[in-house]
Amino acid sequence: MKDLAPQITRQRLLIEGLYTKDITEQLVEKYLLNLASHLNLRTYSKPIIHSPQGTGKDDNQGFDAFLPLIDSGISLYVWSASKFFAVVLFTCKQFDNEAAINYTQDFFEVTEWVSEAF
Repeated sequence: MKDLAPQITRQRLLIEGLYTKDITEQLVEKYLLNLASHLNLRTYSKPIIHSPQGTGKDDNQGFDAFLPLIDSGISLYVWSASKFFAVVLFTCKQFDNEAAINYTQDFFEVTEWVSEAF
């Protein structure tokens, strides 16, 4: 991919996985805040968490969440029925990809995962 803004530091990581833990809104908030702390990324607000709560397809029920960072943000998507999640870290500060993956695997009790840094 062509770098259209080489003067801007950017790091991106996508992690998707299947999990075993029961996920609640409180756990979504805890995950986002603790992941940021674990990676030494600074927040400036609490996570914004949405749940369709019965609107739309049953298969799509879960959580959509975003944690604003001083250096960009972390987005999390959870499909409760499928026990599937996707998290995207987009930062203007370098972080340790392996630390993010390992923390996420442990937190969600992941059985299978894929990741892509770009």
